[in-house]
Amino acid sequence: MSSSGGKFTAKDWDEVRMGFHTSIMVDTSLNSLAQNLDAPDWPLPGKEETPAKYIDLTFDELQIMPGLAGYPDRIDQLVSILRETLAFDNPFGEMVEQTTVSEEKDNPLLKNLAKLEISSDFPIELTKVSADTKEFCKLEKITTLGEFAAFAQSMPPHVIVGGDFRVLLNALAHVNEEALATILPFRVGSRGLHLPEALGQMLDLVPLGERLALFKRFGGRLKPEEETQAARLNKEELKQAEAALREQAARILGFYKAEFDELTASLREGGSLERYLVVMEDPLKETLAAELLEPVTGSTDAGTAEVTAKKGGLAGFFSRLFKK
Repeated sequence: MSSSGGKFTAKDWDEVRMGFHTSIMVDTSLNSLAQNLDAPDWPLPGKEETPAKYIDLTFDELQIMPGLAGYPDRIDQLVSILRETLAFDNPFGEMVEQTTVSEEKDNPLLKNLAKLEISSDFPIELTKVSADTKEFCKLEKITTLGEFAAFAQSMPPHVIVGGDFRVLLNALAHVNEEALATILPFRVGSRGLHLPEALGQMLDLVPLGERLALFKRFGGRLKPEEETQAARLNKEELKQAEAALREQAARILGFYKAEFDELTASLREGGSLERYLVVMEDPLKETLAAELLEPVTGSTDAGTAEVTAKKGGLAGFFSRLFKK
C-alpha cells in the first residue's frame, strides 16, 4: 500500500518520520505543534498524542491505526504537522557546521533571549531546572543561558535530550512565555527577568516545613496542621535554614542591581514593598521575601512581619553589596 487516499505518499511519510527521530519535539503534543504552526488543532485527544506515538510505524501501519484508519485527511494533517515543524527545526541543526562567530550571530536561541530582554549571562544555577539538569549542565561546563544556547546549537543531530533541558530548549526556541516562567524568573507578558519572581522561585525550592517554620519565625500565623510541619525543625536547623536562605537571596540580589535600585528609590518616595511583592500571589512567600529584602531596603510595610534587622552578618553584607 503506497497511498492512503490523501495527498501524501509512503515516501513523504518516511522522510518526515525519520527526520523526527532526532527532533527535540518528538515528545511534544501534536496539538501544541499544530498551534505553534497556526494550523488546525490535532483532532485526537490524549497526552499520548505526540510524534513519538507514530514515527516508528510504517505507512501501511499508520493507515490502520485507531483514529487514523478511514481518515486520510488526518494522515495528511499528521505529515503536514511533522514536515512544517521540521522546517522550523532544521535550520537550527544546519548551523552546526558554522564557525563560532557565525553560530553566535545566527543562534536562534540567543536571538530569542535578546528579544525577550533576558541576559545571556544569567546563571543556570539560579534557574528552576531540576537538580539532574543542573548536574548535566555542570558536567558539560554550561554555566549561563548563553552557554546553554551555544551548547544546544552545537549538539549532534542524533542527540535526544529530555527533562527540563528539553523544556527550556523548547520554550526558548518557540518563545513559549508560560513555559519559560516555570523555569526562569520571567513574567508572562513582560520582558526581562524580575526580582520578585526570582525570590519566589528560590522559595519554591525550600522544603515546605522550612518555609512554614521561617514564616512563623518572621511573625506569620500558621494553621494547626502547618504548626505540626513547622515544629519538625529544631532551633539549630531553623537557624541554618535562615542563614542558607539569606545567603542564596544575596546571590540573587547581585543579579538585580538595577531593579533593586528602582525598588529602593520607589520606597523612598512612599512606595510599598508589600505592593511590589504582590505579584507572587502567595502570602507566605511574600512575607518571607519581604523579610529578605527589609534589611537592605529599610522597609517596614504594615502587613508584613515585623522584624528588627541587625546590621551585621548578611544584612550588613547586603548593605555593602548595594552601597552607592
